[in-house]
Amino acid sequence: MTAPEELPEDLVPRDDTALVRVLAADGTLSPTPAAEPYLEVVEAMSDGLREQLYRDMVGIRAFDREATNLQRQGQLALWPPSYGQEAAQVGSARALRAQDHVFPSYREHAVARIRGVDLVDVIRVMRGLTHGGWNPFDPKNGNTHVYTLVLGAQTLHATGLAMGLAFDGRSGSGDADRDEAVIVYYGDGASSQGDVHEAMVFAASYQAPEVFFLQNNQWAISVPVRTQSRAPLVHRGTGYGIPSIQIDGNDALASYAVSRVALDEARSGAGPRAIEAVTYRLGAHTTSDDPTKYRTSAEEEAWLRRDPIARMRTHLEQRGASEAFFADVESEAADFAADTRRRTVELGVPEPGEMFANVYSEELGDIAEQERWFAAYEASFSEEAS
Repeated sequence: MTAPEELPEDLVPRDDTALVRVLAADGTLSPTPAAEPYLEVVEAMSDGLREQLYRDMVGIRAFDREATNLQRQGQLALWPPSYGQEAAQVGSARALRAQDHVFPSYREHAVARIRGVDLVDVIRVMRGLTHGGWNPFDPKNGNTHVYTLVLGAQTLHATGLAMGLAFDGRSGSGDADRDEAVIVYYGDGASSQGDVHEAMVFAASYQAPEVFFLQNNQWAISVPVRTQSRAPLVHRGTGYGIPSIQIDGNDALASYAVSRVALDEARSGAGPRAIEAVTYRLGAHTTSDDPTKYRTSAEEEAWLRRDPIARMRTHLEQRGASEAFFADVESEAADFAADTRRRTVELGVPEPGEMFANVYSEELGDIAEQERWFAAYEASFSEEAS
């Protein structure tokens, strides 16, 4: 049995002195030298916020497990698990301000939930009932744009919006309650896409208020990160002149603190920032994938000993969290998972006219005319039958 801090050599961050970590794998406070600039933010975190991070992680893991089971039982066409990546997502999402914009990929279930998206809308996407899922401009969805299944495309969308914020004077005014920023999530596989690099070029050139949040979960489906890049992925942002930070993605405190600072800097007009969260996909890439074909059980066990939820639980226990708190969290998570199952199996067939909703932010005559034509076309079959 390897010690908690041991990993296969090619999966260890190549320059651990540059890695921001606050909590060690065993849950004890053990900041790395690179964490020093962020400790003030960590120390200012209330017990309530720390407990919320834990509650978020446990809840989303229960949801993710239930969604995976639903797919296995034929209720969903596909499911992309987020198992193991909870800390990176939860910490960064809780660092956002209400006015900030979120561009997820297709695995950011924790981010979507924190921002107010009804996760049954994510289920609807994976069940094949909708092409979008939700209206990103509805305030209840927290400026969360729809999941992007086209690898890396969301980075260009995010950069375009961030550039618009800068052009419109919606960042850099010095008013923290008004200034806006954009965060975009993508993975190590997407980091090799041309879209990501083009997005970074434009974000740096126009000093867009944007945070590139790379979740390096070590595998682009079956391709290991060591094959994708001969250097740490964090250096890709640096190459475009974007200040970049590498964090322990299984440490919710590090994710929160670094994201908070990066977002504040982007909002203030200092330009884009990049974060590489070194984490691990404990589940399959999607439910159509079999990770036993390309990685070992020893590797999975090594990362399982870095479980972000267990790490945070130990931290909270050391700060005096009660057993009643943990029991309440587990009960709430179980209820959330059960509600997800109930609502999923109750989903009906969408109305044909729904395909015309949210195509554009404003109603266009051509779309309205197409919708009227299609309604008449559908009705004609009923008339023929009668």
